[in-house]
Amino acid sequence: MKSWIKITLSTIVLLAVVVVLWISNTEQKNVNTNLPAIHIAVKGENAFLTEKELYLRLKRKGLIFNGQTNKELKIHKIEAFIKNMTEVLDAKVYTNLGGTWNIDVEIRRPIARIFNRYGDSYYLDELGHTIATSYLYTARVVVVTGDIPDKKGKLTVDKINKNLKYIANYSLDDIYRISRFVANDKLFANQICQIHKEKSGKYVLIPRVGEQKIIFGSAFSNEEVKVKFRKLADFYREGLPYEGWSAYDCIDLTYDNQVVCSKKQ
Repeated sequence: MKSWIKITLSTIVLLAVVVVLWISNTEQKNVNTNLPAIHIAVKGENAFLTEKELYLRLKRKGLIFNGQTNKELKIHKIEAFIKNMTEVLDAKVYTNLGGTWNIDVEIRRPIARIFNRYGDSYYLDELGHTIATSYLYTARVVVVTGDIPDKKGKLTVDKINKNLKYIANYSLDDIYRISRFVANDKLFANQICQIHKEKSGKYVLIPRVGEQKIIFGSAFSNEEVKVKFRKLADFYREGLPYEGWSAYDCIDLTYDNQVVCSKKQ
């Protein structure tokens, strides 16, 4: 008898808890949505997206609006929309107990700004993806100019490298190899300010210090790029201290195992 009473009481209590939770959840869904807690992780100084700009984009898209209730909050749609932004590497949108919600965003790190043959401009990030320019910020990265056919958002460097047809017709993979090395090397990140692609297909580097033209040539592999920059670093270390930065008008890295220079007349 006592056992039966205990079971009945436990069942009543359990049902009461379920009803209270259901009522609470229903009421919570009809409560107006709080503003999200937005956190944007930026690598370095390149703040292509701010909390204010992200909020405004969500509002313009109609994903956040005045009088919005928790029931009307589309978490998955908001997350997908943010992930589709070219400057975003990853995003997570989630709710918390008590009706609060969070947006965590990781921003891509640009390594080069490209001006293609059509007059369009965009950034290239450290993973080989293109990023749209932003009125919020101009990244201090190497500038790439010249006969560049690649447009923003068409292909990533990874996709180009996996298709021989793309390799023959696009420049983004070569630009990526050179600019990534420049961005990750302390000497050349400070020294190289511009990469120019000539109509012949050769790449030329423009330094910050000195008026010489550095003929880089091709950039078909990471190893080729590394060897050429190593030759240039050795020349800076061993050759320039004797002649000075203003002695040469051209430095050619295209020859095997040597650096060929021409002095100013």
